[in-house]
Amino acid sequence: AAVAAEARFISSAKGKGLFATRNIRKGETVFVERPVVSSQFLWNALYNYRACDHCLRALETAEENAQRLLGKSSLVLPHPEQCGIRKDLHQQCPRCQVTYCSAECKQAALEQYHQVLCLGPSRDDPTHPLNKLQEAWRNMHYPPETSSIMLMARMVATVKQAKDKEWWIKAFSQFCNKTANEEEEIVHKLLGDKFKGQLELLRLLFTEALYDERLSRWFTPEGFRSLFALVGTNGQGIGTSSLSQWVHACDALDLPMLQREELDAFIDQLYKDIEKESGEFLNCEGSGLYVLQSCCNHSCIPNAETSFPENNFLLHLTALEDIEAGEEICISYLDCCQRERSRHSRNKILRENYLFTCSCPKCLAQADDADVTSDEEEEGEGETDDAELEDEMTDV
Repeated sequence: AAVAAEARFISSAKGKGLFATRNIRKGETVFVERPVVSSQFLWNALYNYRACDHCLRALETAEENAQRLLGKSSLVLPHPEQCGIRKDLHQQCPRCQVTYCSAECKQAALEQYHQVLCLGPSRDDPTHPLNKLQEAWRNMHYPPETSSIMLMARMVATVKQAKDKEWWIKAFSQFCNKTANEEEEIVHKLLGDKFKGQLELLRLLFTEALYDERLSRWFTPEGFRSLFALVGTNGQGIGTSSLSQWVHACDALDLPMLQREELDAFIDQLYKDIEKESGEFLNCEGSGLYVLQSCCNHSCIPNAETSFPENNFLLHLTALEDIEAGEEICISYLDCCQRERSRHSRNKILRENYLFTCSCPKCLAQADDADVTSDEEEEGEGETDDAELEDEMTDV
């Protein structure tokens, strides 16, 4: 289907925005977009959340997924035929053994970046430069994860492998760039108080692993900081789960009333038990750079939302309201609970995490409200961290 939206420049303060090119109905898919580059989070992979190394499709069956999250290998899921995982199609890189969901993904990864990043027999060698880089990143960026150094590594590898290097450099330069001060803030947010020393350590390891003459600017202190900020600002969380796919398929089954109630009760209980055991970490998670999605500005009353219904990195943007031709399409960077809070609280979160103050219709209408947060908001204030923001970004 033709994309029903286009990016346009709004102003130097706001940058780009996404606008409807025709009338869009509520519930309609505005577009489906594949990322320019994406990567699973490193802790997520380390903890055995098994995903395709290219498209992030979950590789476990729904039953295996539930057993692992529950810590209970005897669990049996009803309606196993509703699980769409095709293990017979899975393939590994013959040199380094990373797993793909299909021959197509294996080939796509090889053609775009994997030749440069394949560790071959050094996969478990802690002294290999790429392994040192990943280890350093994991020691700086604990769960809940919001970014990955490997997204940057795949950007470099993509340019290294490309025949048309300029095309890729231009593709990456489309993403929103920040001023030096804003870059510092983003790096500070991702790395915390020790960020200057940590950023320099990452840069040296990154250079040792991936240096390329034609990309020399990306390896300078300024260029590396810009690259880091670009990924920190534009990275869209991706979440996939074979269990949630199975649940959606079960929801769609046409069952007699009693069986429907039994199945719903079973699923409700399963999620409660999993939450006790694994907390909020249910999905294979990673992040990607999406050209169109990254142009979507935030609104506290969004008219569209992103999701990953195909259990891989394909991002679907869906209209939450009717949208008229020429109207701006906005998503929310806040989750539902955060959107219900006062304007002051919402903007505190947006300033700290995204470096802007919101002027959507809801915020303008509440502009005269007192700049104080209510008591219960004060209590929750400290807890509004990247975890909650990331949750909204990676819901499947």
